Amino acid sequence: MIINTGQRTDIPAFYSEWFINRIKAGFVLVRNPYNPKLVTKFKLDPKIVDVIGFCTKNPRPMFKYLDILKPFGQFWYITITGFDTDLEPNVPKIDEVIEDFKYLSNKIGKNSIAIRYTPIIINEKYTKERHIKTFEYIISKLSGYTNLATFGFLDIYPKLEKNHKDLEDTDDKTKIEISLEFNRIAKKYNMELRLCSKEKWLKEYDIDVNGCMRLEDYERSIGKNLIIKKRMDARKNYCSCLISNDIGMYNTCPHLCKYCYANGDKKIIIDNYMMHNPNSPLLIGDIKEDDIIKDANQESYIDRRISLF
Repeated sequence: MIINTGQRTDIPAFYSEWFINRIKAGFVLVRNPYNPKLVTKFKLDPKIVDVIGFCTKNPRPMFKYLDILKPFGQFWYITITGFDTDLEPNVPKIDEVIEDFKYLSNKIGKNSIAIRYTPIIINEKYTKERHIKTFEYIISKLSGYTNLATFGFLDIYPKLEKNHKDLEDTDDKTKIEISLEFNRIAKKYNMELRLCSKEKWLKEYDIDVNGCMRLEDYERSIGKNLIIKKRMDARKNYCSCLISNDIGMYNTCPHLCKYCYANGDKKIIIDNYMMHNPNSPLLIGDIKEDDIIKDANQESYIDRRISLF
């Protein structure tokens, strides 16, 4: 099976100690985001968990624990945008993350790590030209450290529309121009480029729109074939990526990025973060008497019959 840590919050950046404590304990508890009384228990056993998927803007806090993670397969998406604190108040500087990306690539291998440049937000400060220049700077620095880069435009989720009315969608003409330039840059540095947003019509412009997190990426990262009997796509109509078992929680990421779909009210985020206990089986808070805990149905996806790698 696949465990995901990055669809709801940034675990490597803010909850590394907790995550490693869960690895040592051999299990983690996760509240259902739509029915908090329901709690799922996942075993964290490398005999069952084939791959752990990480998505983060700051992998460094996890570096001291990499040896503990070695028994598990891993795939990391590192988001690097180059935004200033007006949009990303608590994200490390671009060059720091680039260096951390290189370090991690050398540790786990370039097939287990990829770049995310998303979301693209266009305004007077963050112009089309600035995005193209920043993207090429990142790709040029990380050439040889990964074979894969993804990009995406801002998706106006209802939560975002409510909390940040000043953030607007980009017009189609600009999306086309940026996509063509990003494609040119990726080819220049021998990288595969994928779209990570809802503009599937960009396929007409030779853009790969079939999702950024695919089964083949997990397979390549561990060098084994995986058979998934039942799968779902993440965030219908927005994302066609392979969905997995996410152990995070919404409204818990102190990066406080202005465009984030997983965060809402700042006070709630801070309150949740203050309730975090690194020794709890839950990311936020502790188990209550009326919680209903159920074991997840877990099995390895590895195809033991044949390997393409």
